[in-house]
Order: sequence, then C-alpha cells, then structure tokens
Amino acid sequence: MSAMENDPFSLFAKWMKEAEKNEPNDPNAMALATVDGDGRPSSRMVLLKGWDQTGFVFYTNLESRKGGEIQANPNVALLFHWKSLKRQIRIEGAVQPVTPEEADAYFASRPRISQIGAWASLQSRPLEGRFELERRVAEFTAKFGLGEITRPPHWSGFRVVPRAMEFWHDRPFRLHDRFAYSHDGDGWTARHLFP
Repeated sequence: MSAMENDPFSLFAKWMKEAEKNEPNDPNAMALATVDGDGRPSSRMVLLKGWDQTGFVFYTNLESRKGGEIQANPNVALLFHWKSLKRQIRIEGAVQPVTPEEADAYFASRPRISQIGAWASLQSRPLEGRFELERRVAEFTAKFGLGEITRPPHWSGFRVVPRAMEFWHDRPFRLHDRFAYSHDGDGWTARHLFP
C-alpha cells in the first residue's frame, strides 16, 4: 500500500528504488512533454540522468526539436510509468540549464560511441538515408582518433525544477491512490486526490 509523505522527493526516492529493482527495462525512462512557440505540445522518451531536491536532469542536443521548444517555452512536463509496479509519477516545472561542469562530467562518463554520436547526429533534422549517418559517425571517429572527445557546444543538459508532482498507484476496482504535491515557494503542500 502506498503512503503519502510530506516530502515528494522522499516518496520519489522510494518509488525509484523499487523501479530500479523491479522494472525490467530503463526504470529511468521518462516521457518529456514540451510546447512549441505556437502552443502545440509534443512528447518523447528521454532518460533521467540525475536528480536531487533541486530537480530532475536529462541531456540532449540543444539543436533538436525538444531543445528548440524548450528555448521557446521552458515549461515542461515529465511522466514516469512503471508498468510492472502499476505506478506513475507526473512532474510539471520549468527547465534550467545544467552547469557546463555538470554537462562535461556527464558527457565524459558516456561510452565513446555515444560521445561520437553526439557529434555525428544532426538530431531532429532530415536524414537522406542510414548511410549519411554512418558516414558522419566514421568522419568523427577518424577526427577524434584515439584522443579525448570533448563535449559538443550544441549538447548539454537541463534540470526540470518541479512546481507540481503527482504520484499514482493502481488499486483494485480503479480506486487508485493519487498524491499531489504543489510547491508554494516555501515548501510543499500535499493533498490526497480522488482517483
């Protein structure tokens, strides 16, 4: 049985720990919803790469569609869905860029082929065919040789600073648990919601 806590980050930590133990694939996968300059929403899956009381971090190509939409409107929503646990967490907030030091450290921790991919991919732009991508990967592989691969200037991360979080846990007969948290400037207000 889920229990509501005063601090949403404490509950997030518990649920994430259970997901890391039980969810068979990518427990850190989350849907990221953004809005373009005309107010049209879009969503895609990204990976949570860090979190603490200040927010939830993911990394991307800043020139991608999501990067452009975030520049147009920094308000986003995240959704974690753990089917095996019958749980989901919704998070709403505004993004802030991570520091260059954070982005450099995370980029350096990535597998080498992922680092090359960050240089080679013109993310979200038209691709003539798979060969074009493979050619660019080969080009940057040759460029960097065996040397260190620095972080591209168009690649960094964002921290979603939550202003609202909602935890949902499936219950029999659709009598689910829903815990909503809103940030009022000084702290969090918690409410139990009807399913």
